[in-house]
Amino acid sequence: MNILLAEDDLQLGELVQFMLKKKGGYQIEWVKTGEDAFDYAAASYYDVLILDWMMPDGDGVTVCRDLRKTGYTGAILMLTAKDAVEDRVIGLDAGADDYLVKPFEIDELLARLRALRRRNFAPIVEETVFIHEMRVNRNSQIIQLEDESIQLSPREFQLLDLLLQNKGQVLTRDVLLDRIWGYDADVTAKTVDATVKLLRKKLDVFGRSDIVQSIRGVGYKIEE
Repeated sequence: MNILLAEDDLQLGELVQFMLKKKGGYQIEWVKTGEDAFDYAAASYYDVLILDWMMPDGDGVTVCRDLRKTGYTGAILMLTAKDAVEDRVIGLDAGADDYLVKPFEIDELLARLRALRRRNFAPIVEETVFIHEMRVNRNSQIIQLEDESIQLSPREFQLLDLLLQNKGQVLTRDVLLDRIWGYDADVTAKTVDATVKLLRKKLDVFGRSDIVQSIRGVGYKIEE
C-alpha cells in the first residue's frame, strides 16, 4: 500500500511512519504542511492520504475539501484531536472517508487502512502505455518494440513510469529520490543518476536511450 502521511508533529509523524513500515510493510511518504499534502496528492496516486486536521499553514479539512474539488478520488483518513460529533461531520462532509481520534493505537490505524484499501479507491490506470512506438506494460514492467522486449528492475520502472506520468515536466533529483526511494532512505542523488544510466542502457537496445533527457544541474524529463 502506498500512503501519504501529512502530519506536522515530528514525534508522531516519525512513530507512524516507522510503525506502518514495520508492521504493515507500507510505502510511506511524509510531509509536514497542508500545502505539501495538496501538491503531493495532486501529483501522484496514493492508496490512502492520512491527513492531520491541524497543520502550520492551514487545516486538513480545507486541504481535503480542495482536493475533492479537483476531482481527487483517493481515500482520505483524517487524524484529529476533535472528538465532538459536529467536528466529525465537518471532516466527513469535506470529503474524508474515515477519521481517527488522537491519541490512537497503531493497530487501529492499521485496521482502518486495511478497511479503506478493501474499498478500492484506485483509479483505472492503463495497463499499457506507448512512448516512441515502445509498448510499456505496467504490470510486467516489460518494454516491447516489435519482437524485442526488455525487463526493467522495479526501481528502473518506477523512475520511467514517474517521468511518463509527468511528461514535459522536469523532475528534480530530490523529487525522484523522495517519490521512489523515500525521503529518509539512505541514498543520494548519485543513486538517481545511476538508475537513469542503467535505464538508458536497457533502452539503448531499441536505440532509444535519449528518451530520458538530462537537465544539467536539475534532474530529468521525458518530452511529450
